[in-house]
Amino acid sequence: MSGVTEWEPEAENWVRWARTPGHDAYWYYREAFFALLPAPGARTMELGCGEGRVARDLAERGHRVIGLEPAPSLARHARDADAVSSYVVGDAAAVPCAEEAFDLVVAYNSLQVVADMRGTVQEAARLLRPGGHFCVVVSHPAMDLGRFIETDAGTVFAVRPSYFESRRVEDTVGVEGLAITCRGWTYTLEDYVQAWSDAGFVLEALREPKPSGPSATYQRWRDVPLFLMARTRKLPRSAAGGLGHTHAAERRDP
Repeated sequence: MSGVTEWEPEAENWVRWARTPGHDAYWYYREAFFALLPAPGARTMELGCGEGRVARDLAERGHRVIGLEPAPSLARHARDADAVSSYVVGDAAAVPCAEEAFDLVVAYNSLQVVADMRGTVQEAARLLRPGGHFCVVVSHPAMDLGRFIETDAGTVFAVRPSYFESRRVEDTVGVEGLAITCRGWTYTLEDYVQAWSDAGFVLEALREPKPSGPSATYQRWRDVPLFLMARTRKLPRSAAGGLGHTHAAERRDP
């Protein structure tokens, strides 16, 4: 299913969810991600920007941001809240921007929900200049292995049968009167690393952060990692050995 099909019906729910300070995990993990990023360059692209909170935080930190979002309503909300950055409606695997136009591409919790994860990684490589960085946050593969359940012995993490099987995920979560349905796929650590390598990226840093702050909701994620964060760098074509992708379709300049 496309990002439009999945996120457009959830747009208003997501705006309320994402813009309630302290409500979800973003508020307790974002600083770990921003610490992983390189210094701002000439231009930054965020793939799957939603209502724009990551793009706004990037802009506050000196980045010149273009946000790409498949759901028109979310892109509209992002534009309305941000007079500094630019927002484009489009598919993360076919971005309507010129190749090698960006110093940094960011995918914050979007790789596991796009229809074509590997194609999106290839597209990030196309958008980046050689030496540019692709920085991502994804649901940690360990988290995708199972869920917390309450037992007589207390809260335990129950594991599903197969780690290596990519599974469709559809979860509706309700917290303090707000609800959102999240859809996506599970991937192994190898799936992600292989996708980066095939696109000509080298892994520079990998993080499994614990939540910051005193939130009781996220204390359990001090024992099991909730997110995986990575900084990768695009190799020059010669160093990449010809790996990567080719796109015959013409793109327009951003």
